[in-house]
Amino acid sequence: MGIISFIKNMGRDVEGDTEQVLLDTFRKKLPNLLSNLKVTMSDGTVILTGEASSDAVREKAILLAGNVQGIEAVDADGLTVAAPQGGGGVATMTEPTFYTVKKGDTLSKIAKAEYGSAGQWRALFDANREIIEDPDLIYPGQMIRIPGRGTE
Repeated sequence: MGIISFIKNMGRDVEGDTEQVLLDTFRKKLPNLLSNLKVTMSDGTVILTGEASSDAVREKAILLAGNVQGIEAVDADGLTVAAPQGGGGVATMTEPTFYTVKKGDTLSKIAKAEYGSAGQWRALFDANREIIEDPDLIYPGQMIRIPGRGTE
C-alpha cells in the first residue's frame, strides 16, 4: 500500500504528544482490534506497526492517524492484518478506497456519486463512525473510507 498522503493543515487539532494522543484514540475508537501497536512520528509522517484484526480496522487506523492537523502522511506498511480463522500466516491486504471530502460535499452527495443513491449515505457513515462523529459534520480535506457493497 505504501504511504498514504493527507493534507497537513487539515483535520482535528490535538493537544500534547501526538503519538500518545493517537494511541489513546486507537484504544478508544478501535478497542481490542489492534495488537502490538506502535505509533512513531517522523517529520510529519505517522508510522504504524502492529497487527489489525481486519482490513477495515487497518484502514480506519490509517484514517484516524491521517485526519489530524500536522500529519501529512501515514506509513502503515508495518501494520499487518491478522489471518482469517482457519487460515495461516498474514491475510492478503486489499487496496482501500479512500475519498477526500471536497467543499460542498455531504455524505448523501458522496453516496450518490459512489453508489448511485443518496440514500446510501448511512453505509458511508457506518463505515466511518470512528472518523466521522456526526454525519452532518464532514469537512473539506477529510479523508474517509468508501467500502464496497457488502464488505463491512
